[in-house]
Amino acid sequence: MRVVPRWALLSSAAAPVLLIGGWTWAATRQPGGFDQVSGTISALAARDAADRWIMTVGLFGLGLCHCVTAAGLRPLRAAGRLLLALGGVATVAVAAFPLPAERGSSTPHGIAAAMAFGALALWPALAAPGHRAPDPAAGLPPRWGTTAAAPLLALVGWFVVELVTGGPRIGLAERAASGAEALCPLLVVATLIRRDRRTAERAAGHPAARSRGVDQ
Repeated sequence: MRVVPRWALLSSAAAPVLLIGGWTWAATRQPGGFDQVSGTISALAARDAADRWIMTVGLFGLGLCHCVTAAGLRPLRAAGRLLLALGGVATVAVAAFPLPAERGSSTPHGIAAAMAFGALALWPALAAPGHRAPDPAAGLPPRWGTTAAAPLLALVGWFVVELVTGGPRIGLAERAASGAEALCPLLVVATLIRRDRRTAERAAGHPAARSRGVDQ
């Protein structure tokens, strides 16, 4: 039996498609064009944005995909999976509490976005086992959780700096951080599924495994 179900691969693959496809399509629908280097993703789902439903659906779908993927990452620690699911729920909240206007602000929206970015950057570190514990996700590189979380946190930090200082590349920083966070679960799921396949192939080619299968 597969440890990581195939539907986890589907949900993790759909996440970056919904996010990147959403912001790309929504930007083309804005009258007069939309600068994705300086314009935020949230602006595309703001109440005064043209065809705001595109980015809203993309964010809703992204959040749901993270929740489904978290349920499928069975070999990983529960703390990391819960944090990934929390990031998904917070992403849904981002869509549910849109900005009142492209240049406006919203406290519920800001809180949800902060929770989403933080949880989706930190979850790999909590999903990986401790260095003294046996690794239930064998097939992933040693210290993979820290290795994955470090660049995610760096990208989120860049976005925060642009946000606080009103930098001209706030949209680019946000897209780099959110895009990386959307791709991370897919890379983890793909690695674990490849591990499952190799384990199954070794078991099928092992004489003792074949004899046990015949006896059963």
